[in-house]
Amino acid sequence: MSAESTPEPVIPTPGEPGPRSGKRRRRKALRVVAWTAAGVVVLAGTGAGYVYFKLNGNIKSLDINQVLGNDRPSKIDNGSENILVLGSDTRSGSNKKLGGGTDDGSARSDTAMIVHVFEGHKKAVVVSVPRDTLIDRPACTDTKGTRHPAANGVMFNEAYSTGGAACAVKTVESLTGIRMDHYLEVDFAGFRKLIDDLGGVSVTTTKSIDDPQSHLNLPAGTHTLDGRQALGLVRTRHGVGDGSDLGRIQLQQAFVKALLTQVKHVGVFSNPKKLYDLADTATKTVTTDSDLGSVNSLIDFADGLKGIGSRHMTMITMPVHYDPSNPNRVLMDKRKAQLVWDALRNERPIPRSATAGTATGEAKGVVSAP
Repeated sequence: MSAESTPEPVIPTPGEPGPRSGKRRRRKALRVVAWTAAGVVVLAGTGAGYVYFKLNGNIKSLDINQVLGNDRPSKIDNGSENILVLGSDTRSGSNKKLGGGTDDGSARSDTAMIVHVFEGHKKAVVVSVPRDTLIDRPACTDTKGTRHPAANGVMFNEAYSTGGAACAVKTVESLTGIRMDHYLEVDFAGFRKLIDDLGGVSVTTTKSIDDPQSHLNLPAGTHTLDGRQALGLVRTRHGVGDGSDLGRIQLQQAFVKALLTQVKHVGVFSNPKKLYDLADTATKTVTTDSDLGSVNSLIDFADGLKGIGSRHMTMITMPVHYDPSNPNRVLMDKRKAQLVWDALRNERPIPRSATAGTATGEAKGVVSAP
């Protein structure tokens, strides 16, 4: 019997029976996307024309489909969706002060997640792609029409710094064989302001975190992080865990859980001013593909996600192992990663064997919701 036809344990969807350790590892970023977009829905539905056009004018979009053309994986027309979500670490504008470093006109993708929404939009899988994964990047064309030759053995986030969003999408499609239906990008400054507009996020650290590169210094204990501190936390990797990007991913997932806890208690829907501030910041923060480049499109998008809660999401990291020649880099485990891509393509749960024995980082449990 072939490997594909042999039944094997799968990573359970949240809300279904499964090991406790698996429940702790599930990140809930898709819920944040849906919640933020829901704020836009409420505002747009008030009939306040100024608010609608103001928010609509905030959104930046890119026509990625036109740039990529037809040389892409086939679109699966069964109601499922695949969304590439990137966190950009550009040093331009207000991001330079937050991120440090030099504005060299380029940017990288500090955070990358492939969000697969299953047919029926009742459950989803989020696959985090480590930025330090060494890959073979395909030739790609950016949104300005510049052609970039293929490159071998480069870091995953080099795709974005070379050719922007279009090249990042092309690279992900090359790695997975799965077409990305949508693209969402968030930058430093917008993330910081969103957290400040929320009034901060409370977290508990089990040990001190001191990372000069991310500008974060937290003693062990409970803290209410403002936007700058929150940004430092999700960018921290040095001095925590094994110092790898995988450890940073573990911190990010813990922060997202704390963020969702905070959102539940803010009560923004009973506070129109706070709701408007959040929607204004959110729409200024995101860059989308052209299909999502309006408030109406975001409303429709959010409406399709509203049935997916954190209990119905599975969240994993793309199967990788450490590069034997450089512990600061990882290599995709092609055999195990293929199990993930096949599961998503065929609308099946991800088998446990896809993540068993892969590199995970060592920052789990350092940060939690209080």
